[in-house]
Amino acid sequence: MASIGGTVRDLIQAALADADPDGAARWQAITLLQARGDQETFTEARRLCGAGTSEERVLGVDILGQLGRPGLPFAGRSLPLLRRVAAADHDPMVLYSVLITFGHLKDPRALPSVIELAGHEDPRVRYGAAYALPNVLGEPPDEEGLRVLTRLTDDPDGDVADWAALGLALACGDDVED
Repeated sequence: MASIGGTVRDLIQAALADADPDGAARWQAITLLQARGDQETFTEARRLCGAGTSEERVLGVDILGQLGRPGLPFAGRSLPLLRRVAAADHDPMVLYSVLITFGHLKDPRALPSVIELAGHEDPRVRYGAAYALPNVLGEPPDEEGLRVLTRLTDDPDGDVADWAALGLALACGDDVED
């Protein structure tokens, strides 16, 4: 397969060089890694998830979130890795990234991990849980997940409470007005 945008290592280094987690260069590199969609990219993302720095682990999670989308070759292999990261990591930014990824993947098998992290002390992690929950509740919506989402609507952090309220309205099928 022809290399897209350089080697996997080059793209990972380019992503790590962008200190902004939402930076354009970082996400361009991640997009190019997703386009590769090969075993080498998956292996490197898996390695990054266990790396020594939180920046590397966040990058590994973000890459897996792109490779693990439904219909892609690594969809079935990404979620178990992400759930292990959710259970083992303690860095709030890594956990936040895992939760946002769970929300993007929309896989109800992530629900136990999201519920577990919804009570985290860091509001960034609870925000990630509020984002992920309506996307992983399943159909019909899981009752425990709905209870946790309802609890988050009373979170002391206003952003968490607002996102949980929106998520609850969406999960329950209510129309949300601007």
